Amino acid sequence: MITHPVLDGVHHGFMTRRGGTSTGLYASLNCGFGSGDEARAVAANRERAVARLGLADLALLTVHQVHSATVVSVEQPWQQGDNPRADAMVTNRRGLCLGVLTADCVPLLFADADAGVIGAAHAGWKGALSGVAAATVDAMCRLGARRAHIRAAIGPAIQQQSYEVGPEFPGRFAETDPDAMRFFCSAARAGKYLFDLPGFLESLLAGLGLAAIGNTGLDTCADETCFFSYRRATLRAEPDYGRQLSIVALPSSGAR
Repeated sequence: MITHPVLDGVHHGFMTRRGGTSTGLYASLNCGFGSGDEARAVAANRERAVARLGLADLALLTVHQVHSATVVSVEQPWQQGDNPRADAMVTNRRGLCLGVLTADCVPLLFADADAGVIGAAHAGWKGALSGVAAATVDAMCRLGARRAHIRAAIGPAIQQQSYEVGPEFPGRFAETDPDAMRFFCSAARAGKYLFDLPGFLESLLAGLGLAAIGNTGLDTCADETCFFSYRRATLRAEPDYGRQLSIVALPSSGAR
């Protein structure tokens, strides 16, 4: 499990693929019900992940991620089959763990510990471009957080050296932000580019007036021992891939 000091004061963790019960392509801490792994193995892995944070008695919530900027404000737990279609969650309720699933996309965890408001977002290139980071911060503020007190951590994700994209990508991002061109460089293959998605998101977060931003800088595609990766599985023509889980939760003291 990986933590970042920028989120000291709240429970949080970016899980690796290690320490679970799954086998084969999903070895071993696969937390994605959307994979082809056995459901009972995924459920056991999610229990292990929450227990690793010392939160075994709390409800873990994840959404049905659709690469959007949709944010859900969470007031109470839901059943796994009832999870809403969204890519971010916020809450000011204690006793809840907010989780996002990734396998190269960027997990973003947020907290205003003073206000007792947290958020978690899944940001692929579509979500990043459509504004999921800003939408999450806005939703936190509606629950009482203040921008100047919000801290954000960028978890393990595909890094620029591993993220080759097509020729249409730079123009797509430049349409909304001309400064975004600095997050692209030429790839070895003609007409291709390498895209710094975590860097682009860090830049977006920096423009929101937050208290602090931390970036783990870890490459999910390059590090097979620690992380699942959609891009790596695709390059190898593997039929499926696991998902790692990132979690944030408010401390139990001062329960509302």
